[in-house]
Amino acid sequence: MSTAAQTHQQDLERLKSLRYMDDDFMTVCLADNFEGVELILRIVLGRADITVKSVRTQELMKNMQGRSAVLDVHAVDSANQEFDVEIQRSDAGAGAKRARHNSSLLDTHILKPGTDTEDIPDSYVIFITENDVMKGNQPLYPVERYVVIGGEKVLFGDGSHILYVNGKYKGNDEIRKLMHDFRSTNPEDMNYEALAKRARYFKQDEKGVAVMCKILEDMRNEAALNNARETAERLIRKGKMTIEEIAECIPMLSLDELKEIEMRVMQFV
Repeated sequence: MSTAAQTHQQDLERLKSLRYMDDDFMTVCLADNFEGVELILRIVLGRADITVKSVRTQELMKNMQGRSAVLDVHAVDSANQEFDVEIQRSDAGAGAKRARHNSSLLDTHILKPGTDTEDIPDSYVIFITENDVMKGNQPLYPVERYVVIGGEKVLFGDGSHILYVNGKYKGNDEIRKLMHDFRSTNPEDMNYEALAKRARYFKQDEKGVAVMCKILEDMRNEAALNNARETAERLIRKGKMTIEEIAECIPMLSLDELKEIEMRVMQFV
């Protein structure tokens, strides 16, 4: 078997193991999947009135004055409420400061020039975590702001909401069923057809499998390219090789790209 054939077979095996709990697979399955996104939001928020009118996955939310962020799933409903749904397998990636950052970016994106701040719609940042990051053995952990009045906490009501969903939850309700589907590698074992049918397409349909294999190949190539850039940066910092010599050692990087890396490195020397 050729190297290419072996790599393709490895991709097919990897595809079998992918779940909604893997952010790359989830974003592919939820791209333009209004029914699936509505299902998730309705269950997590306990609201049957959510109607999604826009879904964008892996969307770059730019911040001209600071750090930007890529949102796993960015949805807008019929009431112009905005939702950021993030998958986090690592506890470290679901920290409170990241939730705050994503929430602030959503608000900045929503509020257009000339808009009265009182007219800003609600926003929701939802972290679906593989582990129970809050350690409370609860299905959901709503995060809200409160104002303390006379020693009592009163809901501030600014319309900014953060919610953590415990991916390890195994109770006896819709959250359990949803988290079961997020952990499942087999579409036939899922509870909700809105999620199962897209997983089935990308895991079993010939066209869907081809799409996913191309995505896995692109991810592999991107990882190799990032490794090459990091290696080039280290070599440039050492200053023991010329750009031309580095280009011979790392053929996937052009001489022009290596010169750009060199200019960036020299700015911080």
